[in-house]
Amino acid sequence: MAYAQLETISKSIPYLLSFPSTHSWIDYDREADVLYINFEKPEPATDSELHEDDIIVRKQGEKIIGITVLNASQRA
Repeated sequence: MAYAQLETISKSIPYLLSFPSTHSWIDYDREADVLYINFEKPEPATDSELHEDDIIVRKQGEKIIGITVLNASQRA
């Protein structure tokens, strides 16, 4: 792993620690440019909300179980 990648990962640690869960699953689909972050084991949501910033908040009841970030590479 290149040093620059390690530095980027290190800078993200405070954000990762602020997640609403101590376990998270992160997947990135390069072809679709979609980032999936799950705060529960990946499972279907009962509801979702698309926000104007191209972020989909996925819920089970009132609990946020994950987010989907569309056009993820454009946020770097």
